[in-house]
Amino acid sequence: MSGPIEPDDPGAAAGRDGGAGAGGPDHDPVPASHARSRRGPWKAVALAVVVVAVVVVVGGYLWVRSAADPSGPQGAQVIVTVPAGAGVDTAGSLLADRGVVSSSLAFRVWSWFNSLPGLEPGSYEFRANSSFGEVRAVLAGGPDVFPLVIPPGFTVPELADRVGQLPGHDASSFERTATSGAVRSPWQPAGTTSLEGLLATGTYMVVPGETDRHLLEEMVDRFDAQAARIGLAAGSATLGYTPYQVITTAAIVEKEGVLESNMGPVARVVYNRLARSMPLQMNSTVLYALGQDGGTVTPADLRLQSPYNTYLNKGLPPTPTCFPSEQALAAALHPPAGAWLYFVVVQKDGTEAFSDTYAGQLANEALAGERGVG
Repeated sequence: MSGPIEPDDPGAAAGRDGGAGAGGPDHDPVPASHARSRRGPWKAVALAVVVVAVVVVVGGYLWVRSAADPSGPQGAQVIVTVPAGAGVDTAGSLLADRGVVSSSLAFRVWSWFNSLPGLEPGSYEFRANSSFGEVRAVLAGGPDVFPLVIPPGFTVPELADRVGQLPGHDASSFERTATSGAVRSPWQPAGTTSLEGLLATGTYMVVPGETDRHLLEEMVDRFDAQAARIGLAAGSATLGYTPYQVITTAAIVEKEGVLESNMGPVARVVYNRLARSMPLQMNSTVLYALGQDGGTVTPADLRLQSPYNTYLNKGLPPTPTCFPSEQALAAALHPPAGAWLYFVVVQKDGTEAFSDTYAGQLANEALAGERGVG
């Protein structure tokens, strides 16, 4: 009877099925399903990395975009000074520190795709909570905030000349405003319109569009704060003078004393001469009448007919002759005790010697000559 032949050797059947008996390896091949299971996790990891990268990029873009165009209105004025040699990193940090932008990192990233202009050193006016585009426009325009320095001893005309050097300002216009009475100080007596002597010395930052009037008001306010700090009203009453007279004295002290160590005794000389109804005989007041700042006073100058010529007129000049420093004001309020009536510079560093008598003054003048001072 015919039928399938049962192999006596199982290996023979294996050989017919491509097993070891057919010349293959002596072990079974790895099932296909196992190979796929090893490749699968790597595909998942790669996909996860791609997804994370996309999320990071999109999230970063949205974050930078949000910082570049912040919600809400702009805030208060902010002045930022960019130092020489500063780059985007430094500028971004300065802007973030002052609240102009919310993030210095976002600003730097934004600048990679929106090239910034070359950063010119100087001061700029910004607004808090500005967009990056608004910041870029300000930087592109160059510095627009300028320091204005009023040194002690400056006069209204000298200040006007300095203001006239600023963009958008004119010296003549500023001087007219400062002497017209349009801006007044609480220390001005009735009938006086000039702000001579009534503006605080120091540094002011002049911003775009700032008017002469606003600038003068700021200077008056700073002087008022200074006057309150040193007790001008009460101190003047103690001396028996008006605050304006003390300010006028302080202006003389500023010009005649120069050094803080001289100022107190110079103030005492002024008060002693006023008390004796003596002419003050101060060269600085004559020079003020001549429109000069320093220099030699000639015999002809001493004959000048002017209320500021304290050789011809007794008492204080009609107005202060410069802007006094706080040190000069303090010296005029608190002069040391003494009977001095004269003084002269006796050292090359500006130190002055004081005397009670004219004979003592002549001796000090001789000493100054011996030292080559004069």
